Amino acid sequence: MSWNPALEPGCPDEVGLAAIETLIVPRSRDLGDFEVRRALPAPKRQMVGPFIFFDQAGPAEFLTGQGVDVRPHPHTGLATVTYLFRGDFHHRDSTGADQIIRPGALNWMVAGRGVTHSERTSATARSGPNSLFGIQTWVALPESHEDMAPLFEHHGEGALPVIEDQGVSVRLILGNAYGATAPATMYSQTFYADVTLDAGKRLPMPQDHEDRGIYIVEGSIAIAGQEFEAGQMMVFRPGDRITVAAGERGARLMILGGATLSGPRYIWWNFVASSRERIEEAKAEWRAQNWGRGRFDLPIDDRNEHIPLPD
Repeated sequence: MSWNPALEPGCPDEVGLAAIETLIVPRSRDLGDFEVRRALPAPKRQMVGPFIFFDQAGPAEFLTGQGVDVRPHPHTGLATVTYLFRGDFHHRDSTGADQIIRPGALNWMVAGRGVTHSERTSATARSGPNSLFGIQTWVALPESHEDMAPLFEHHGEGALPVIEDQGVSVRLILGNAYGATAPATMYSQTFYADVTLDAGKRLPMPQDHEDRGIYIVEGSIAIAGQEFEAGQMMVFRPGDRITVAAGERGARLMILGGATLSGPRYIWWNFVASSRERIEEAKAEWRAQNWGRGRFDLPIDDRNEHIPLPD
């Protein structure tokens, strides 16, 4: 039997283009040293399951001594997911976490009522020319966990389940799919995976999740005979059986989704909440800079600067 029953004989190879509920072409933002492509939130789609923010960072190349320096900044009402293809980040946060993340590993930071973190290229990487290429996402928390205490989990490359078939590899980053479960603590039904497909190989999307989307990192995929290139996200209708095929150069994909949350989410800067009042409270506390005496503190070893509240 195949690693996924949807690949057994009788599974449709194609679906109609009408199965694509939303096609998203990300907006590009030049941050000076590198470019970011933002797929979520989009004008026609705020979320895919609990995923409310999706950025592709890079690919970018840096000279010796250079790198990325994202100063300490706050989050509320969400969990951040850092996943890299190339390069590294030195993560520090107000829970006391101090962790280098490298390709294939997972940094999972749950903000809850409030957390502060920084992400910088490590000193080791800056000792020579270095590169950066990865995906950063935010997962909105259900109302029952918006005010939870912040926490941080790191799961190394070897801890994440890998599901393989001939020409198909799926590294499960979050949640559950294809009979496997990733180790990070989840607070709502979720799946998120890094997929590589050889040319012509097919991938069935998980059928046991309400919302399902694909972001094409490299290569291309075909759906109902139409080809879609790298840098596009598509969100599918709930309930449809979806199978995609890699193009002649193969494909690398991020697949994501899960259950929709119980209500809308408001998003302002780095804050996510189920009400506007929660956003205003977070803004006031960050503006006050009462480090360690309110909901926000600064990372223990990165306290000399921070990003101020935008005007």
